[in-house]
Amino acid sequence: MKPLFFNANLAATAPPPRRVKAAFIWPFALVLALILGAFVAATYFLEVQVRDRALADRVQAVSKLVDQKLAKDTHLMQAVLRTMMGDQAIQSAFARMDRAALQRAAGPLFESLRRDHRITHLYFNGPDLVNLLRLHSPDEHGDQIQRATTLQARDTGQAAHGLELGALGTLTLRLVMPWQVGGRVLGYVEMGEEIGQLVDEIHDSLAVDVLVLIDKQFLPSQQWHHGLALLKRQGNWERFAQQVMVAKTAAQVPPGINDATLARLRGGRNDVMAVGARQLHLAMLALNDASGKRIGDLVVMRDISALQATFLTSMMTVTALGLIIGAVLLGFFYFALDRVERDYVRHSALELQLLRMGSEHQRMLQIEKLSALGTMVGEIAHQLNNPLVGVVNLAQLARRECHDPERTAELLQEIEHAGADCHAFIQSMLRFSKVSGFESRATPMKQVIDETVLLFQQTVHRPLPVQVVLPEQAVVLELDPILLRHALFNLLLNAAQATPGEGVIDIGLQAATQPQGTTPGWLLTVRDHGRGIAPDVLDKIFEPFFTTRSDGTGLGLPVVQHVALIHGGSVSVSCPADGGTQFAVWLPQEPQGGKRNTPQDPNHAA
Repeated sequence: MKPLFFNANLAATAPPPRRVKAAFIWPFALVLALILGAFVAATYFLEVQVRDRALADRVQAVSKLVDQKLAKDTHLMQAVLRTMMGDQAIQSAFARMDRAALQRAAGPLFESLRRDHRITHLYFNGPDLVNLLRLHSPDEHGDQIQRATTLQARDTGQAAHGLELGALGTLTLRLVMPWQVGGRVLGYVEMGEEIGQLVDEIHDSLAVDVLVLIDKQFLPSQQWHHGLALLKRQGNWERFAQQVMVAKTAAQVPPGINDATLARLRGGRNDVMAVGARQLHLAMLALNDASGKRIGDLVVMRDISALQATFLTSMMTVTALGLIIGAVLLGFFYFALDRVERDYVRHSALELQLLRMGSEHQRMLQIEKLSALGTMVGEIAHQLNNPLVGVVNLAQLARRECHDPERTAELLQEIEHAGADCHAFIQSMLRFSKVSGFESRATPMKQVIDETVLLFQQTVHRPLPVQVVLPEQAVVLELDPILLRHALFNLLLNAAQATPGEGVIDIGLQAATQPQGTTPGWLLTVRDHGRGIAPDVLDKIFEPFFTTRSDGTGLGLPVVQHVALIHGGSVSVSCPADGGTQFAVWLPQEPQGGKRNTPQDPNHAA
């Protein structure tokens, strides 16, 4: 009864089916959004890395180009100075320290160098390092030159070169060579190229803008302003706190470049700033003078507006494409989930319906069991009531005939027969109930059949031949030999009752698969050659208490069926065309559900 109540309650309280779309569509959409966001973020950081790497490569190229340019221009100036030293007019004027003659002799050469080779400085200094003539600024002379390149050329007697700050606040690539004639030093010739000429070439070659910043500690304000006035240039001393700009390639310096920007760049970081519609990428290089001392910095600016526009266009395209693909996937997933949800709801409704039908089926089975129990009780009552009524009647009659001993003895004998019939019926019922429990073990089938045939022949009052056909190879099955002998004995009794005269009973054992299945097993058959079973009776022969004989209990064949079922087998009946009846008990080769060694509860199998 418990499964019946459980299924009924489950069918009544079954929850409504879950919404599949609601359970999956939002997590799926969130996953798509996270994937798209991760893709966009990864693409952005990749672009930043590519951009910074490109700028770093460009800065490295600027550094190499500066070194190459310095070396190239130094060699050019050295060749020019050697050629100039071979000019007798210049040599004679320099030896006499004649400023006017020297200016007339060297002036045309300097103008040619300034025009064609961007040479901006040409000095003639005496042996005492006092300036004799500045061709680029003739009015400025008479001061002693104490720059590192000049001192190095004096001390080593060799040419010296490098970047140096000039007296007018200009940063210049200088080459100083001692002019010696006959072992005597006439003086020192200095040629220079301002840094502005150099950064212009860098701008033209690498398409970057360069700002040249000098630390104010190396360039006094008065000297810088004097140079601006003399060279007719413009500048802003107050633009930066620690540095001053001495050269640039950009027409306008972005206002966003301030002390904080320079501090970040000096710390090794790159910076990106917007200037109107332009995007500038900034980096910094250290600027060292001829003595190796850092005197300032080169700020490299690269216009990445086109690169950024291309990147943003690519990002927007990829994002839009990702959104479209995500929307398509989401839509496809939505419609797929919608179909799954409809199927799920339909299956849930079907399961609920089947659950309710199962509950009704359990109820019907219970009713049928109760009905069968009522039928069985009625049959038992009927089987016991008739002889008991006879016993009561005979006892009453014996009491009335007690004065006649012979008649009383006859009545008591009838009472004894009725009691024996009741006892035999109860014993049959007890044997039927004991079939519910069994203990299986490996059992040779030949031994079971031989023992049962021997018991049968000793029990039956008339001799009936039994013909047994067994396989040549011994057959050993896992079963309960007592129950199987009991079932086989009942089949032999039925065959004996159906066999007229001295007919033969056939017993056979052969390998056979499970009826309507593929499980291997063995088929035990018992056949008689009697009149057979009527077709209208075949469907009832396995019902308990159904019998066609007046002295039968109707429990023999139900016992056979029950023994077959608890062994995982089955029993069938057929009427061959040549007459008689054949019962076939199919038993599995291996025990169904594993080997069972413990007797079961009789109520479970019943």
